[in-house]
Amino acid sequence: MSLIPFDDRDGVIWLDGALVPWRDATVHVLTHALHYASAVFEGERVYEGEIFKLTAHTERLHGSAKILGFEVPYSVAAIDQACRDVVQALGFRDGYLRPIAWRGSEMMGVSAQQTKIHVAIAGWEWPSYFDPAQRLKGIRLKTARWRRPAPDTAPCKSKAAGLYMICTMSKHEVEREGYDDALMLDWRGNIAESTGANIFLVQDGVLHTPSPDHFLDGITRQTVIALAKARGYQVVERTIGPEELSKTAEVFLTGTAAEVTPVGSIDDHIFTVGAITQTLMADYENTVRGRPLNDAVAAE
Repeated sequence: MSLIPFDDRDGVIWLDGALVPWRDATVHVLTHALHYASAVFEGERVYEGEIFKLTAHTERLHGSAKILGFEVPYSVAAIDQACRDVVQALGFRDGYLRPIAWRGSEMMGVSAQQTKIHVAIAGWEWPSYFDPAQRLKGIRLKTARWRRPAPDTAPCKSKAAGLYMICTMSKHEVEREGYDDALMLDWRGNIAESTGANIFLVQDGVLHTPSPDHFLDGITRQTVIALAKARGYQVVERTIGPEELSKTAEVFLTGTAAEVTPVGSIDDHIFTVGAITQTLMADYENTVRGRPLNDAVAAE
């Protein structure tokens, strides 16, 4: 498959307050963020020309920056409007937005108190994060050898660029073995999330999901929990050990990119794409597109 490089495309990117030609949205090689990962970002989906949960994402961008010790130099309202301007300028109806804020190149070293804070927003058309045919059957996961860090060792509540390096490493390793994604455990050996999405397990008709004490409480995660409760499903947030996979009937991931994605297997454990997963997939799709919710997909 021929890839279209992200640095060589038509269109515009919002950079530090203005829309600029795509190929001109560049930074210097000595930008602090490149060397020290001093950047925070968001991933947002566009459905029917509207950005889902836009303000919640922008508020999280601001919060992530504060955790890393800097301030986004544009208000939430200004970033929201810039995101809308990008979508309008690019003209797509369904796609993905990537706002990012980072420390610039005024200082090179661990300390970067005097660096300028930059902000950019790019957007592009983007299909399903996982192969559509495989997604409907349930994707295959393998447990990663890397673990999510303890909350006193990394800024776990920030969507910080540096936290994703072990995710990239983990996903690359399992992809080489034919899997779709990796299951990441926490520093204690309990189930945490995948490389870019939260995880839910269905046991005896009850939804269980790890407590977000060391990873992002995803906006999609929160949306799906609300949808599940509206359906009358019980949702339990707790510590979940990997040994519980043997008594789990359904598993699915949630995330802006992943949306609601069924999991068919984790290591040697096999799961069904059952009624609860199918119902929440449909409910989420209808919600993001502003459609009314249908009756449950299947009887529980």
